[in-house]
Amino acid sequence: MSKRLKDRVAIVTGAGGGLGRVHALELARHGARVVVNDLSGSTQQVADEIRGTGGEAIACPGDVTRYEDMEAMAARAIGELGRIDILVNNAGILRDRTFAKMPLEDFRLVLDVHVMGAVNATKAVWARMQSQNHGRIVMTTSASGLYGNFGQSNYSAAKMALVGLMQTLALEGAKYDIRVNCLAPSAVTAMTDGLLPPEAAAVMTPDRVSPGLIALVGDDAPTRMILLAGGGSFECAHITMTRGIHIADQEDPAEALCSRMAEVQAQADQVIPISGWDQPKHELEKALAGVT
Repeated sequence: MSKRLKDRVAIVTGAGGGLGRVHALELARHGARVVVNDLSGSTQQVADEIRGTGGEAIACPGDVTRYEDMEAMAARAIGELGRIDILVNNAGILRDRTFAKMPLEDFRLVLDVHVMGAVNATKAVWARMQSQNHGRIVMTTSASGLYGNFGQSNYSAAKMALVGLMQTLALEGAKYDIRVNCLAPSAVTAMTDGLLPPEAAAVMTPDRVSPGLIALVGDDAPTRMILLAGGGSFECAHITMTRGIHIADQEDPAEALCSRMAEVQAQADQVIPISGWDQPKHELEKALAGVT
């Protein structure tokens, strides 16, 4: 086994079981010293499991929705392990129902755990990563956020929010060599029980996702990547912008747009914007040129 993460210190939230536990074990197998975070007492079991294989780990129970807990976790990681190189924002919950039947409390709770949980943990490590000019942060997104999923409006909204957070933090962290990416896993865990067909259990295992995590946290990691992983397969998702049309000179722009919507959607010559400013720049260029 390679030791590409030797001496690196990694924090994994929601690591008491499921995908988070496997992430923690895989990071340790590649040489990282791991801070195992979760709400439950199972953090100690996972830390002991890592130590049993010759790795180094500390159990750090805490609630990602409480910034004080995340700050205390980061301070403990620095105090006991000396630095923080990697943060894996993995903690999450499901509260699936159709939007019409979903209590607003369930919508807020899912956003709080997934989005604010990632914000709290990231805020706790950000300045520390800046000061050492090195950091690797992974947000756990989902195909449900990227493409939608019936009955998961709260989860989908949260997971897409993490993509936007990743995009901006990758830009802000670039000069400090803080690389920020998203991982969209497909795996059978307690959280996804009943959502995938029975035959998925044999192949859609968490251990077939975690190699993707390793690729996102090493010294040669990319940044601003949305990596999809499941069953040993890996793909990349992009937020793209089509070439589109320019219709400001039309007598009725709204009518012209409605009649030419297929051209707006056409994917030929689409681009991947570097930042949010690329949209107005693209539109200004077409407007000045009078491109139709």
